[in-house]
Amino acid sequence: MSRPGPVRRRQAGVLLVGATEPEIVPWLRAARHGARAAPDVASALAALDKEPADLIIVDRDRRGHDAPEICRALRKDPRVGDAWLLAITVPARGRAADAVLDAGADDYLHRPFSRAELLARARAGLRAAQQRADDALLKALMVNVPGAIYRSAWHANFTLELISDEIERISGYPAANFIASKRRTLFSILHPEDREQVRAAIDGASDDGPFALEYRIVRADGEIRWVLDRGHLVSGAGGRVWCDGAIFDITERRAAEEALLQREIEHARTEEMRASRARIIAAGDTARRKIERDLHDGAQQRLVAMTLEVRMARSRVEKDPEAAAPFLDRLAGELSEASAELRELARGIHPAVLTERGLAPAISALADRAPVPVEIVALPEIRFAPAAEATAYFTVAEALTNVAKYADASHATVRLAQENGELAIEVRDDGKGGAQATPGSGLAGLADRVGALDGSLSIESPPGEGTLLRAVLPL
Repeated sequence: MSRPGPVRRRQAGVLLVGATEPEIVPWLRAARHGARAAPDVASALAALDKEPADLIIVDRDRRGHDAPEICRALRKDPRVGDAWLLAITVPARGRAADAVLDAGADDYLHRPFSRAELLARARAGLRAAQQRADDALLKALMVNVPGAIYRSAWHANFTLELISDEIERISGYPAANFIASKRRTLFSILHPEDREQVRAAIDGASDDGPFALEYRIVRADGEIRWVLDRGHLVSGAGGRVWCDGAIFDITERRAAEEALLQREIEHARTEEMRASRARIIAAGDTARRKIERDLHDGAQQRLVAMTLEVRMARSRVEKDPEAAAPFLDRLAGELSEASAELRELARGIHPAVLTERGLAPAISALADRAPVPVEIVALPEIRFAPAAEATAYFTVAEALTNVAKYADASHATVRLAQENGELAIEVRDDGKGGAQATPGSGLAGLADRVGALDGSLSIESPPGEGTLLRAVLPL
């Protein structure tokens, strides 16, 4: 017989034991019950070795053993298991009918009986045997499954009608506290921050299929644990709805997943740091080559020329001292220009004012030299670590350079402030926007420099709405 529902089990047949009427087997087979016959107890037990039976119909056998005696012998053997025993008896006086029940039979059928009576009892016995097996399975699961099996009446404010003892290990509350309690339900132990999420998931659940939720609970001792709740909605008459499911403690699994995720984040961060260091080294090499070119093409060429002019001046002093004076004046001007050029070059490498006076004067000097009007909104007056000050200085310098070159802005603001143990740097302009830290750009190099100090760099630059560059450096 096929059985509806989510539980699937092997369907065993019917076994007849004793000298039953010969028409019983054809009746059962015509009703699509797999029926077999055994003349006595020994044959019946041998038949059960080959194939189990859900229903055993017992009658007296040809050796004179009556139904109670056969039932008693069968019940002693574990091969009978959860089978339903239906004994065929004759109407008797006194307690004779009860004798078969006392001997282990589950039901009895008096002779004479009709085909309809036999099939009705057989169907009832098969259903009862299957229910008995399902009940035994449920009991075994409730004892052995490492989770709390439950049935919750959703139509009665989620009152629990059944829950296994495993809930005490998970929640710290005894199972008896939950049964038929309006105060102690699964919702009552939900973590307050997860209740809205779980409620929304429940409202969207249906009886079309199972659901699975992961959420936190608060144990009786206050400890927070993660659980996996797997359930299925079951509809009943009168609009009643139950949820049958199981709750498993997954705290250790969640901790392992979070640890793995953290390792992956750290690994990604390490790889990014390595790539960032490589880009910083490459940028440093490029900067050194640029400084070399600037020195060679600018100050060095000027100094070489002045060396020749000094020799010429010496020669003129010896020959015509009066004619050498204008020449020496021009040489002094060349020296002043060379000195200014070297100072400007040195400022690009590391400004002396930053080292000697700190971040606020250095940023103010940057703002004064900028080709775009710059407003200083806030500057910290205290000193920070040299690496932080240098990174903050060059962040503002790069941002103002980009404003002057690309933004088409009429105004810019600079703000530096200490916030929650971090140094926040903001440069905002009213230009055309659209700025991006593309690979190889100054902003990309700046992001690497900020990242080297475990800081973060963000750019908000919607087209036509200006640009906000914000860097945050941990102190």
